[in-house]
Amino acid sequence: MLHVPVLRAGNTYTSLDQIVLSDIRTGEPVARVSQANRGLIARDMAGAASRKRILASRTAAELITICRKAADLFFNGSLEVDEGQPQTPTDYVRALSATTGMPETMARANMEKNRFVLAEMDRVLAGWTRGLDLSLLDTGYGEEGGRMVAWRPEAEALGAILPANSPGVHSLWMPAFAMKYPLVLKPGRQEPWTPLRVARALMAAGAPPEAFCFYPTDHAGAAEILLRCGRSMLFGDDSTLRAWRDDPGVQLHGPGWSKVILGDDEAPRWEKHLDLMAASITDNGGRSCLNTSSVWCAANGREVALALARRLATFKALPLNHPEARLAAFSVPSIATRINDMIDRLLTTPGAEDLTAKERGSERLVTVDGCAFLLPTVIWCEDAGHPLLSCEFLFPFACVVEKPQDEIVSSIGSTLVATALTNDDSFRSALLGCGTIDRLNLGSIPTSRVSWDQPHEGNLFEHLYRQRALQLASVS
Repeated sequence: MLHVPVLRAGNTYTSLDQIVLSDIRTGEPVARVSQANRGLIARDMAGAASRKRILASRTAAELITICRKAADLFFNGSLEVDEGQPQTPTDYVRALSATTGMPETMARANMEKNRFVLAEMDRVLAGWTRGLDLSLLDTGYGEEGGRMVAWRPEAEALGAILPANSPGVHSLWMPAFAMKYPLVLKPGRQEPWTPLRVARALMAAGAPPEAFCFYPTDHAGAAEILLRCGRSMLFGDDSTLRAWRDDPGVQLHGPGWSKVILGDDEAPRWEKHLDLMAASITDNGGRSCLNTSSVWCAANGREVALALARRLATFKALPLNHPEARLAAFSVPSIATRINDMIDRLLTTPGAEDLTAKERGSERLVTVDGCAFLLPTVIWCEDAGHPLLSCEFLFPFACVVEKPQDEIVSSIGSTLVATALTNDDSFRSALLGCGTIDRLNLGSIPTSRVSWDQPHEGNLFEHLYRQRALQLASVS
């Protein structure tokens, strides 16, 4: 059986405390995973400053070259999980699918996302830094656009408390390495595979091993990382994020409540946008914060909801190794049951109807090949106050509501991504001025489509670096 080790500044460590990851279909063990306790993490973090100096000794150009080499190794190479335990790309995809419930086809697609970000790291950073000459990170200061600029790092390491819902999210922390930040990674319990493989690929490409700490751990260990790292990223649901909302050192990544919005001019022509709306809801199995969880229509709302219900009712749960699988299974079946029960309970509140229930010819919760699936669900809400409209789940789920165009901007609330289908300049201006929308797509762009050279839920460069005032003069 594979052993997934702890990495302590790049050195493998086998803990006496281990958990076993099992195949969610058969219950057969897939890997033993060493666990890092809170005390071990605290001891290791005492050396963070020296690890930062080691990485800072490399130029930004060198680190980007390493990322480019690592992209090929991550995607095509055989990389060690532990010493003497190589893992091919096919092995990686199968292990990832077995422990998380993600179909192998989707695992490969997410693998490509991570490869792309590593390969195109210079373009990603150019977007996040607004074209900053990255050699300024080598010296700390220099001329930019005819003026003196200086940047200082905000911390000695970036901590990342990672999820297990989709491997594509790992593209969000990887640029920190190229920005000279050592990484302290806590993987999701069911998904140690991707962050470990990225770290192994970067080390194989020439990265200093000291730049990588990898700590499979419990909630106490995660808290230690957040408290010890001056800058961190935290992925989770609202209950997980709540305790850290007032900590400026923690960048939060939670539910997206992403939306498609049809204005007065495009709502009557909703049919031409049906493919876009369906893709926004279902891409990547509906497991991303970028997936649309509600569609807001200035008119024709129920027609839109009925059409989406018919389209999404054609999705079938298939075995994880099926080449046409488009839905992910739940690694913990009881979570699927709780979500299903929650939706049914909220449907008893007047004003909401599950339109897919009549179309799909089966229950929402199904078991296929030993796995629990929730089938895509479209809810018609008669008004924007229904509690289901504020829900987001780890499967293709969306509510549709109709609202006058001039009331939409004030009603939508927190929105990670909004795709606005309208050519109305005044409505576009209102959306551009909306403070609750993070990323805005004006035109036919699915909410699930990422522009890698633009920031996602906060700019990581601005989280890690602060511009400082600097004046230079000769010493007399």
